[in-house]
Amino acid sequence: MQQPPNGVPGQQAQWMPMPEAPANCPPGLEYLMQIDQLLVHQKVELLEILTGWEQANKYVVKNTLGQQVYFAAEVSECCQRQCCGPARSFKMSIIDNAGTEVMCMQRPYRCGFTCCCDNWRPYMEVQAPPGNTIGFIKSDGCGCIWPTFMIFDAAMQPILRIHTPCCGVGCCECSPQYHVRSLDGQDVGLIQKQWSGLTKEFFTDADNFGITFPMDLDVKAKATMLGALFLIDFLFFEKSQN
Repeated sequence: MQQPPNGVPGQQAQWMPMPEAPANCPPGLEYLMQIDQLLVHQKVELLEILTGWEQANKYVVKNTLGQQVYFAAEVSECCQRQCCGPARSFKMSIIDNAGTEVMCMQRPYRCGFTCCCDNWRPYMEVQAPPGNTIGFIKSDGCGCIWPTFMIFDAAMQPILRIHTPCCGVGCCECSPQYHVRSLDGQDVGLIQKQWSGLTKEFFTDADNFGITFPMDLDVKAKATMLGALFLIDFLFFEKSQN
């Protein structure tokens, strides 16, 4: 069995115990059945701070007890990280406490929200386990002042909508909120960028997020919302090194 990655350098991560998985739950998503909130912390890359050379992003995903649920690691080409910045294509690999890749999120190279061509707007596919598509995230329309996202199921049927703050980052807000609503406008969940402290905010592009959703929400929808969090981080908070 592969050794799971450690969430804190030099320390042994405290992982959430693996729950029993029901028959209809994709392997690795059984953790999400017992969770209504996740905390996502991006790891600071020392080499990136010292040199400005963009490194692949890594995240620790925890529950409210501080137990690590997943480890997330970006897989992308070095040239794209330096030249394409936040528009780059990447795969986000999600690892559980057994060291198994239980999810992956594929994001192709895309333009920003100012592009009105449907085929070039921000988009992500979520798979669990890898190879089995469970959902999609796609920007809705070409607005750059109030951009929105649609969350789709595996059949590409819309299930949720994400409403972003002004310009996607809340302008002067320190902790912008992204409200997740049903198609009829009812609040379902929230993705929130959390203030990381003055030094971390101004000298790194490492971010902290919180995400909430109903306990009884389908685990596939929860996993796709987690994918939306990573897409939001890249689109609005990943600083270009160009």
